[in-house]
Amino acid sequence: MATRLMKASGFTLLELIVIIAIVGILAVVALPRLQDEGFKQRAFHDQTLAALRYAQKAAVAQRRTVCVTANASSIALTIASAAGSAVCDTNLAGPGGGSPFTVSAPSGVNYSAFASFTFGSLGQPSAAQNFQVSGMPTSITVEAETGYVH
Repeated sequence: MATRLMKASGFTLLELIVIIAIVGILAVVALPRLQDEGFKQRAFHDQTLAALRYAQKAAVAQRRTVCVTANASSIALTIASAAGSAVCDTNLAGPGGGSPFTVSAPSGVNYSAFASFTFGSLGQPSAAQNFQVSGMPTSITVEAETGYVH
C-alpha cells in the first residue's frame, strides 16, 4: 500500500513539459502586450480626440465659446459663462458631470506643438491646429473652417 501512494503523487514528465510549453507561449504572447508603450500613447491620442470633439459639440450645443487650454502634457476645457462672451471663465463639465474636464498624459507621453485655441458658438476654431502625441505616427488635426477634428 505504501508503494501505491508514492506512485500516485506528483506530475509526470510529460505533464511538466506541456505546462512549461503553455507558460512559454503565454509569456511570448501576453508580456509584450502588457508592457507596450504604444498602448498608453494610443489611449492618450484617442482621449485627446474625444475631448476636442466634445469641446466643439459643447460650443455648438450651448452657443458659447469653449476654450481649449494646452500645455505639453494636458488639456483643460473651459466655457464662457455668458453667450456672446469670448472669455472662458467657467470650467466645462465632462459628459459624466465631472468638472473641470481635463485630459492628462501618462508618464513619458506628451504633445508636440499644441497651442491653446477656442471653439466659437458655431463650432469653428479660432485657428487651425495640427499637433502630435509623442510616439504616434498620425497627427491630430482641427480644420480651420469647419472645426472637424480628426
